[in-house]
Amino acid sequence: MTMYNSIFSRNCVLSEQTARQVFNVLPDQGPMMVIMDRDGHVWPSDSERFSNLNPSEAVLKELCDKIDDGAEPVVGQVGDYSIVASQLATDNCNCGYVIIALRKESIGLPKCGPESTLANMDLVEIILNAVSLIARLIEKNNLLYEHQVNQYRANPQTVAASN
Repeated sequence: MTMYNSIFSRNCVLSEQTARQVFNVLPDQGPMMVIMDRDGHVWPSDSERFSNLNPSEAVLKELCDKIDDGAEPVVGQVGDYSIVASQLATDNCNCGYVIIALRKESIGLPKCGPESTLANMDLVEIILNAVSLIARLIEKNNLLYEHQVNQYRANPQTVAASN
């Protein structure tokens, strides 16, 4: 049973649920987003562009280590992409990380490097905060659902009476 612990952990499930909800609203040619849980599972918004970006495990680990050390958001450059990474956390858990990869073609900036990203950091932080808000709402919904299921288990007569 322990081999399934990381797959079915709350952090992994919450990260995957957040990725599905956020990626549904991203524009096709917009910035690429990656959600990564604390165990290293990665959900990219665009698998093809993520494979083209081809970040090494060392680069991802370095980003995560900087975030864990309190430097947030972390801004850097990987190939043609300007990278902004931040922690993805809710009220009850530290789910992992959000990485936004900006390319000049995707956001219409003449130069998309760390300097132009820093100049537009307010906008990037709004996006990061929106992703965290979505994760918190999903977590609250999951906890409410779990509580409701536990109530039905404790009082099976309530289920029969409501039918």
